[in-house]
Amino acid sequence: MDLRMKRRDPGGHQAGPMRTVTDADGARLDGPGARGAGAVLRPPRNRVDRRAVPVWTIELLLLTVPVAAGAVAAYWIFTSRPVWLGVLTGGFAVLLLGLAVHTPRAHHRLNRWEVTGEAVYTRTGWFTHVWRVAPMSRIQTVDTERGPVKRLFGLADVTVTTASAAGAIKIEALDHELAAELAERLTAMTQATPGDAT
Repeated sequence: MDLRMKRRDPGGHQAGPMRTVTDADGARLDGPGARGAGAVLRPPRNRVDRRAVPVWTIELLLLTVPVAAGAVAAYWIFTSRPVWLGVLTGGFAVLLLGLAVHTPRAHHRLNRWEVTGEAVYTRTGWFTHVWRVAPMSRIQTVDTERGPVKRLFGLADVTVTTASAAGAIKIEALDHELAAELAERLTAMTQATPGDAT
C-alpha cells in the first residue's frame, strides 16, 4: 500500500503532505471512483490490549539485557578499565535498558487498529507513523500467531495477508479470544466480498 501525503491550508495553498491511499496497482482507495469503496485513510479507533506493554517489555529485555551485560563484561575483561570507557559502557547499558522499559509504553499509546465492513485499518510506529488500509476485496489469508511470551499473557497477533507489495498487515497483542473471533469474522467477510484478492 503506497501512502502519499499532501495537505492544503484553508486558502487552497499547499502546506505539506496530504493523505492519498493507493493499493499495489496504484489504484486509489480514497476519493471518487476509488477501488474498495469506503476504504479511506483515517485514525483507527482501537488500541491494542494493555497486556501488550509487559509483553513487549519482556521481549525487549530478552534482547537488550544480554547486549548490555556483554558490553559491561567486555569492558571488565578485555580492557584496562579506563574511567571514560567505563562511563560510556555504563551509559550504553542504561540507554538500552531504558529503551526496553519506555518504548513499549510509547508503542501502546500510538498503535491503533480497526476492522469495518469495508477494510482493515492499522497505524503503527513511533518516530514514523505507518498507516495501512487493506480493503476486504484485497485480503487473501488471515492467520493468528502466539509466541511463548504472548501465550503466557493470553495474547495473540492477527496477520492479514493482502495482494499489496507492501506485505501483510499485522494487528498485534490482542486478547487471544478476540484474535480468534476477529480471524473468523475477517475470513467470513472476505469470502462474502466480491473481488479477486490480486
